[in-house]
Amino acid sequence: MPGFIGLPEIILLGLVALILFGPKRLPEMGRGLGKGMREFKESIGGDHGLNETKLDMPTELTAAPTVPEPIATAAADRRNAA
Repeated sequence: MPGFIGLPEIILLGLVALILFGPKRLPEMGRGLGKGMREFKESIGGDHGLNETKLDMPTELTAAPTVPEPIATAAADRRNAA
């Protein structure tokens, strides 16, 4: 079947990579490949790091509005006293 890569082919590719690059360079190449794949995934995801940098809103803008206390006047005091 064309285009199918089985377990023997994967093992052969791993051995060829080990011979060409050596045991010291393979982990570095794997980290680089993983980092590149992660950056690509983040770039096509549309997130663009919005979760990492959140701006702090001042509490004056986020707090619930307060209702001012009514001002006691002399006329209101006379009505309450009667």
